[in-house]
Amino acid sequence: MTDIELRLLAAMNAVSEEGSFGRAAARLGYTQSTVSQQIAALERAVGGAVFDRPGGPKPVRITPLGSVVLGAGRELLANAEELSDAVDRFKAGDGRIDIGTFQSVSNVILPSVVHRLRDEFPNCDIRLSEEEPDQPQIGDLDLLFYDGPIDGDVERVKLLDDPYLLVAVAGAFPAGAVALEQLDNEPMVAWPLTCDQPGMEQALARGGARPQVVFRTAINDTLLSMVRAGLGSAVLPWLAIRAADVPSDGLLRIHELRPSVPPREIYLHWRARRTHSPLARRAIEIAVEVATELAQPPASS
Repeated sequence: MTDIELRLLAAMNAVSEEGSFGRAAARLGYTQSTVSQQIAALERAVGGAVFDRPGGPKPVRITPLGSVVLGAGRELLANAEELSDAVDRFKAGDGRIDIGTFQSVSNVILPSVVHRLRDEFPNCDIRLSEEEPDQPQIGDLDLLFYDGPIDGDVERVKLLDDPYLLVAVAGAFPAGAVALEQLDNEPMVAWPLTCDQPGMEQALARGGARPQVVFRTAINDTLLSMVRAGLGSAVLPWLAIRAADVPSDGLLRIHELRPSVPPREIYLHWRARRTHSPLARRAIEIAVEVATELAQPPASS
């Protein structure tokens, strides 16, 4: 038996439900002769009559072979309709997106991205994973935020420069910018030596600042708690400072560095030559919009 087209099964189903070729044609928007031709083509494909045609005003009757074809055909039509609905939902933004992120982006950029995606696509399935390994891989992720470009077969967009600022307990330094050499041999709390941290500390050293790191942790709240406790100052990127709402903390002060050290660069990555889903494509657009909308770093206090 040759392949049977869905349109032939749809014509058969309409004739069966309407009881005549004429009413089936009106329902489908075809001429009666077109429906007759479709049923004839179906009968050739299955090798026998699917309707008995008594003629006149009497309704057509399905044959035993037609009952078999119609039973299976309706299941195929239902599956095709389900497939069409799934494709329509996908094009409308439904589906799943897996996004890799890290602490600063999770706190500042990603909430706005997630909020806008869910506003536009209420039925989308967003899955997030947060880590910041030394050698990140995009793997099965649709999108990956990272502080710097990652290696591999990926494409990327740079979202923003994330400048480093000094956070110290109030009164530890005079108001305004702090010269790098003032940090030389001073106690400091810092992130572990992963990602952009080694480069930042090397930039401090080139500027004449070799602070004494007395504590390392990847948790921003813990670092800032140690600054408040007087253990040492911290050099942190603006996103981390913004996420912790440091400007409103009466115990802490934010200072620009002179000379400034190179900013951390925030990128969004995806696999190269990948055809994005509408959801992933919109997520990239929103991430760029959010990064553009972010305010400039706070002035020194």
